[in-house]
Amino acid sequence: MDVKNSENQTSLIFAINGDKFELSKIDPSTTLLEFLRTQTRFKSVKLGCGEGGCGACVVLISKYDPLHDRVEDFTASSCLTLLCSIHGCSITTSEGIGNSKHGFHPIHERFAGFHASQCGFCTPGMCVSLFGTLINAEKKTNRQEPPSGFSKVTVSEVEKAIAGNLCRCTGYRPIAAACKSFAADVDMEDLGLNSFWRKGESKDVKLSRLPRYDHHHKSIKFPMFLKEIKNDLFIASEKHSWHRPTSLKELQSLLELNRANGTRIKVVVNNTGMGYYKDKEGYDKYIDLNGISELSKIKKDQSGIEIGAAVTISKAIEVLKQQNKSDFNSDFVMILEKIAEHMNKVASGFIRNTASVGGNLVMAQKSKFPSDIATILLAVDSMVHIMTGSKFEWLSLEEFLERPPLRLESVVLSIKILSLEAIRTIRSTSSEQRNRFYFETYRASPRPLGNALSYLNAAFFVEMSPSEDTGGSMIESCRLSFGAYGNKHAIRAKNVEEFLTGKMLSVSILYEAINLLTATIIPKNENSNTAYCSSLAAGFVFQFFNPLIEIFAGATNSYLNGYSNSPFVNDIKFIENQKQVHDDKIPTLLSSGKQVLEAGNEYHPIGEPIIKSGAALQASGEAVYVDDIPSPPNCLHGAYIYSSKPLARVRSIKLSPELQLDGVIEIISSKDIPSGGENIGAKTIFGTEPIFAEEIARCVGDRLAVVVAESQKLADMVANSTIVDYDIENLEPPILSVEDAVKRSSFFEVPPFLHPKHVGDISKGMAEADHKILKAELKLGSQYYFYMETQTALAVPDEDNCITVYSSNQFPEFTHSTIASCLGIPENNVRVITRRVGGGFGGKTIKAISFATSCALAAHKLCRPVRMYLNRKTDMIMAGGRHPMKITYNVGFKNDGKITALELDILVDAGIYVDISVALPHNIVTALKKYDWGALSFDIKVCRTNLPSRSAMRGPGELQGSFIAEAVIENVAATLSIDVDSVRSINLHTHKSLQSFYDHCYGEPFEYTLPSIW
Repeated sequence: MDVKNSENQTSLIFAINGDKFELSKIDPSTTLLEFLRTQTRFKSVKLGCGEGGCGACVVLISKYDPLHDRVEDFTASSCLTLLCSIHGCSITTSEGIGNSKHGFHPIHERFAGFHASQCGFCTPGMCVSLFGTLINAEKKTNRQEPPSGFSKVTVSEVEKAIAGNLCRCTGYRPIAAACKSFAADVDMEDLGLNSFWRKGESKDVKLSRLPRYDHHHKSIKFPMFLKEIKNDLFIASEKHSWHRPTSLKELQSLLELNRANGTRIKVVVNNTGMGYYKDKEGYDKYIDLNGISELSKIKKDQSGIEIGAAVTISKAIEVLKQQNKSDFNSDFVMILEKIAEHMNKVASGFIRNTASVGGNLVMAQKSKFPSDIATILLAVDSMVHIMTGSKFEWLSLEEFLERPPLRLESVVLSIKILSLEAIRTIRSTSSEQRNRFYFETYRASPRPLGNALSYLNAAFFVEMSPSEDTGGSMIESCRLSFGAYGNKHAIRAKNVEEFLTGKMLSVSILYEAINLLTATIIPKNENSNTAYCSSLAAGFVFQFFNPLIEIFAGATNSYLNGYSNSPFVNDIKFIENQKQVHDDKIPTLLSSGKQVLEAGNEYHPIGEPIIKSGAALQASGEAVYVDDIPSPPNCLHGAYIYSSKPLARVRSIKLSPELQLDGVIEIISSKDIPSGGENIGAKTIFGTEPIFAEEIARCVGDRLAVVVAESQKLADMVANSTIVDYDIENLEPPILSVEDAVKRSSFFEVPPFLHPKHVGDISKGMAEADHKILKAELKLGSQYYFYMETQTALAVPDEDNCITVYSSNQFPEFTHSTIASCLGIPENNVRVITRRVGGGFGGKTIKAISFATSCALAAHKLCRPVRMYLNRKTDMIMAGGRHPMKITYNVGFKNDGKITALELDILVDAGIYVDISVALPHNIVTALKKYDWGALSFDIKVCRTNLPSRSAMRGPGELQGSFIAEAVIENVAATLSIDVDSVRSINLHTHKSLQSFYDHCYGEPFEYTLPSIW
């Protein structure tokens, strides 16, 4: 292929749900998700995060392998997959699995019947993830035929299938149950509540009621025309091009040509790195490495296993697990299994299916990516093969990581995991047969089983030689590698290695090694917690070496403080036992439980587990959300320009010179509010907030303007790069805490009708107390909503100054009023339509009003439809979330735990605008009244700070009030050293106390059930 001649351009050919697509002009930066949502009728793929972290956009990719004459099926994140990279592939979405027209797939029906879909926004991605696991399980010829109605898949596999799919509202139990129902090894009683079964039915009857699944039936077929597609690809548009070379020589030519021209190039395998490192600028050329067969091969010989740089992490895991003792010795096979096991905790399945091993290491080398793979491969002396121009060289992974960032013309070709014989040669250690290698990997992360970056990862690899004289063992050599703790890349703790090498392993030596280590693991990143990282590192080293001490010393008292009952004995291989301990300390994904529901007939069918209307449509992806509504003709897209300062005067807003592109229509600000309209973005009974800041931005995330462009991608890119000129001269410092608000008397006034009433005589209650806790303090942080669907709206102007606004909204009536006030038009000229809401949790009450109003203002001004869909980062900055609080309290109580008085000072951080914050004092006290405090007094201040305004979030105030109550109860119990439940019990309300705490409580109860329930 002539890389210089655009006349040699080829077409991009692929299929979606069986439909053929052939494109000759395409922007190479276009993702598969963008294409699906804007150019096809398939809307089941959703934009949840744009980073490959939520699974809402998962699709199934089917790719023909001509070498083995087979089709490979794997799930992938369409928000990261570049459209040009699916050349020759078939894409299946949830609509392609089944739909209302041609019949739902059993996956859809079971998700509906097991109540596994609430808002439904995440459900299509869940279904595709499960579908991919099912069809790959059916390909496994080494598994026996499952019973009728089941798949070859196991319970463990189906739970792992959805491990990367986030659900914010349903809860995972019904989702897991729907998935498990396909597994032949499932316990039917574990499946729990569903709409298929009746009480007392036998297992066979229950199975017959499940939507029929035939594992022999192929729901999708690979289009035959795709088998004839050539692997090479060259797509050129006016400004950009995509190249898929088929040889290293062709790749060299491309890199050299473009280096000389100063062209901005992006080398890609499957683009998963964009989920972590956003493309802030465009590229002129994209070079796809998938066409070069050498980069996708895995070779093995006596010196080890060589993995091509373009091999996916999933493929590497599969191959490493398949090695057997006929190819390598048992120790090396176990090492490969442990590497594979650790790789299986990197990202999520649909990311591992496309992310390459080479790409992961390049990000670690060039961009300081906190790679797990770099750390574990560093410990086993792996090698890296690099091509720079016409020069080829092998480097140790350590040399590779420590080099300056790779230049554009340098490409990683492969990574080699050396065999033990090769490692002995490199280390120049004895080949004594009695010497043994021991290897283990570790990671600490928010989610230990994957889909989260590590706080710290580590891998340890040592060679030990037993001593017959002492009964102990000498460390012949060792590699201790650590990564992801704030350093620029994974490192070896060389000072600790040198200290340990040549020494007999003992408790005292291990103590000294740990002391050395804590001085080594010091994060360079100021955001990292040095003490925590050092403690983790020490813990990992202890976990690794202490069992070895017990094995080789054979002494009962050889373990360190706090480590006893070791499972290791002298005649069991350490490497096997380490695996057992590793499995024991990290929980598996397997869950179990039992649900029993006694449904009476008195109010039938109320209480029956009936399938929710539209649940199957949600599962198939046919359910329409606001952003799924087809764009009207001439539709524009908007994105917010928001303040990056907590308090500043806005002098000007200018587009970046590089982004003054065709397709950017206008910047809408407060100046564009029509005559007769008001600068109102949200209007409630508690007050208003402006749609845009006029002169002064009062918090980070304060709305300044909306960029309107021809596409959402362009609008987001321009908004992100807009230059805002700020001035803070003569402005007071921003108020960034409730303590600052108190000092400056910055409060919102609580309306009289929301003032809660005190109960009893606080002085008398304190005087009656046997004990007092004074000035105790609690702090409650905020919480982000993380609705799967971010804020979204579509505004369509109509005749006679009318407008229709589609809004994902929990408060459409206030939205209706606000839009009319902002535009200065009668309320009857405004229609607000809310279809489905892809998760809300209170975040789409007041916050959605200003969003819909912004969209309406842009559409009204430009007389064209405008739609907006916030990217996740902007949504998180502007959302506000749950109200943080600071609580100081005094409590008096008797010897038996009976509380006589509770006095509270509560500071509520409301943020910059009132929202619903003044309602919180009432809600807090309502929740506090769950207990009989004897006397209850409080001073609650709603603080105005220069932070994004907080809003309603699932039990606003009630949740915090309940937490405060339980914190007080537990503090009292701890002070008295008595059981906390006894303190709860003695402070439960009586009917008499209820009359004191609740004015509206009167008369005698028919039956006072609380004590008996408790």
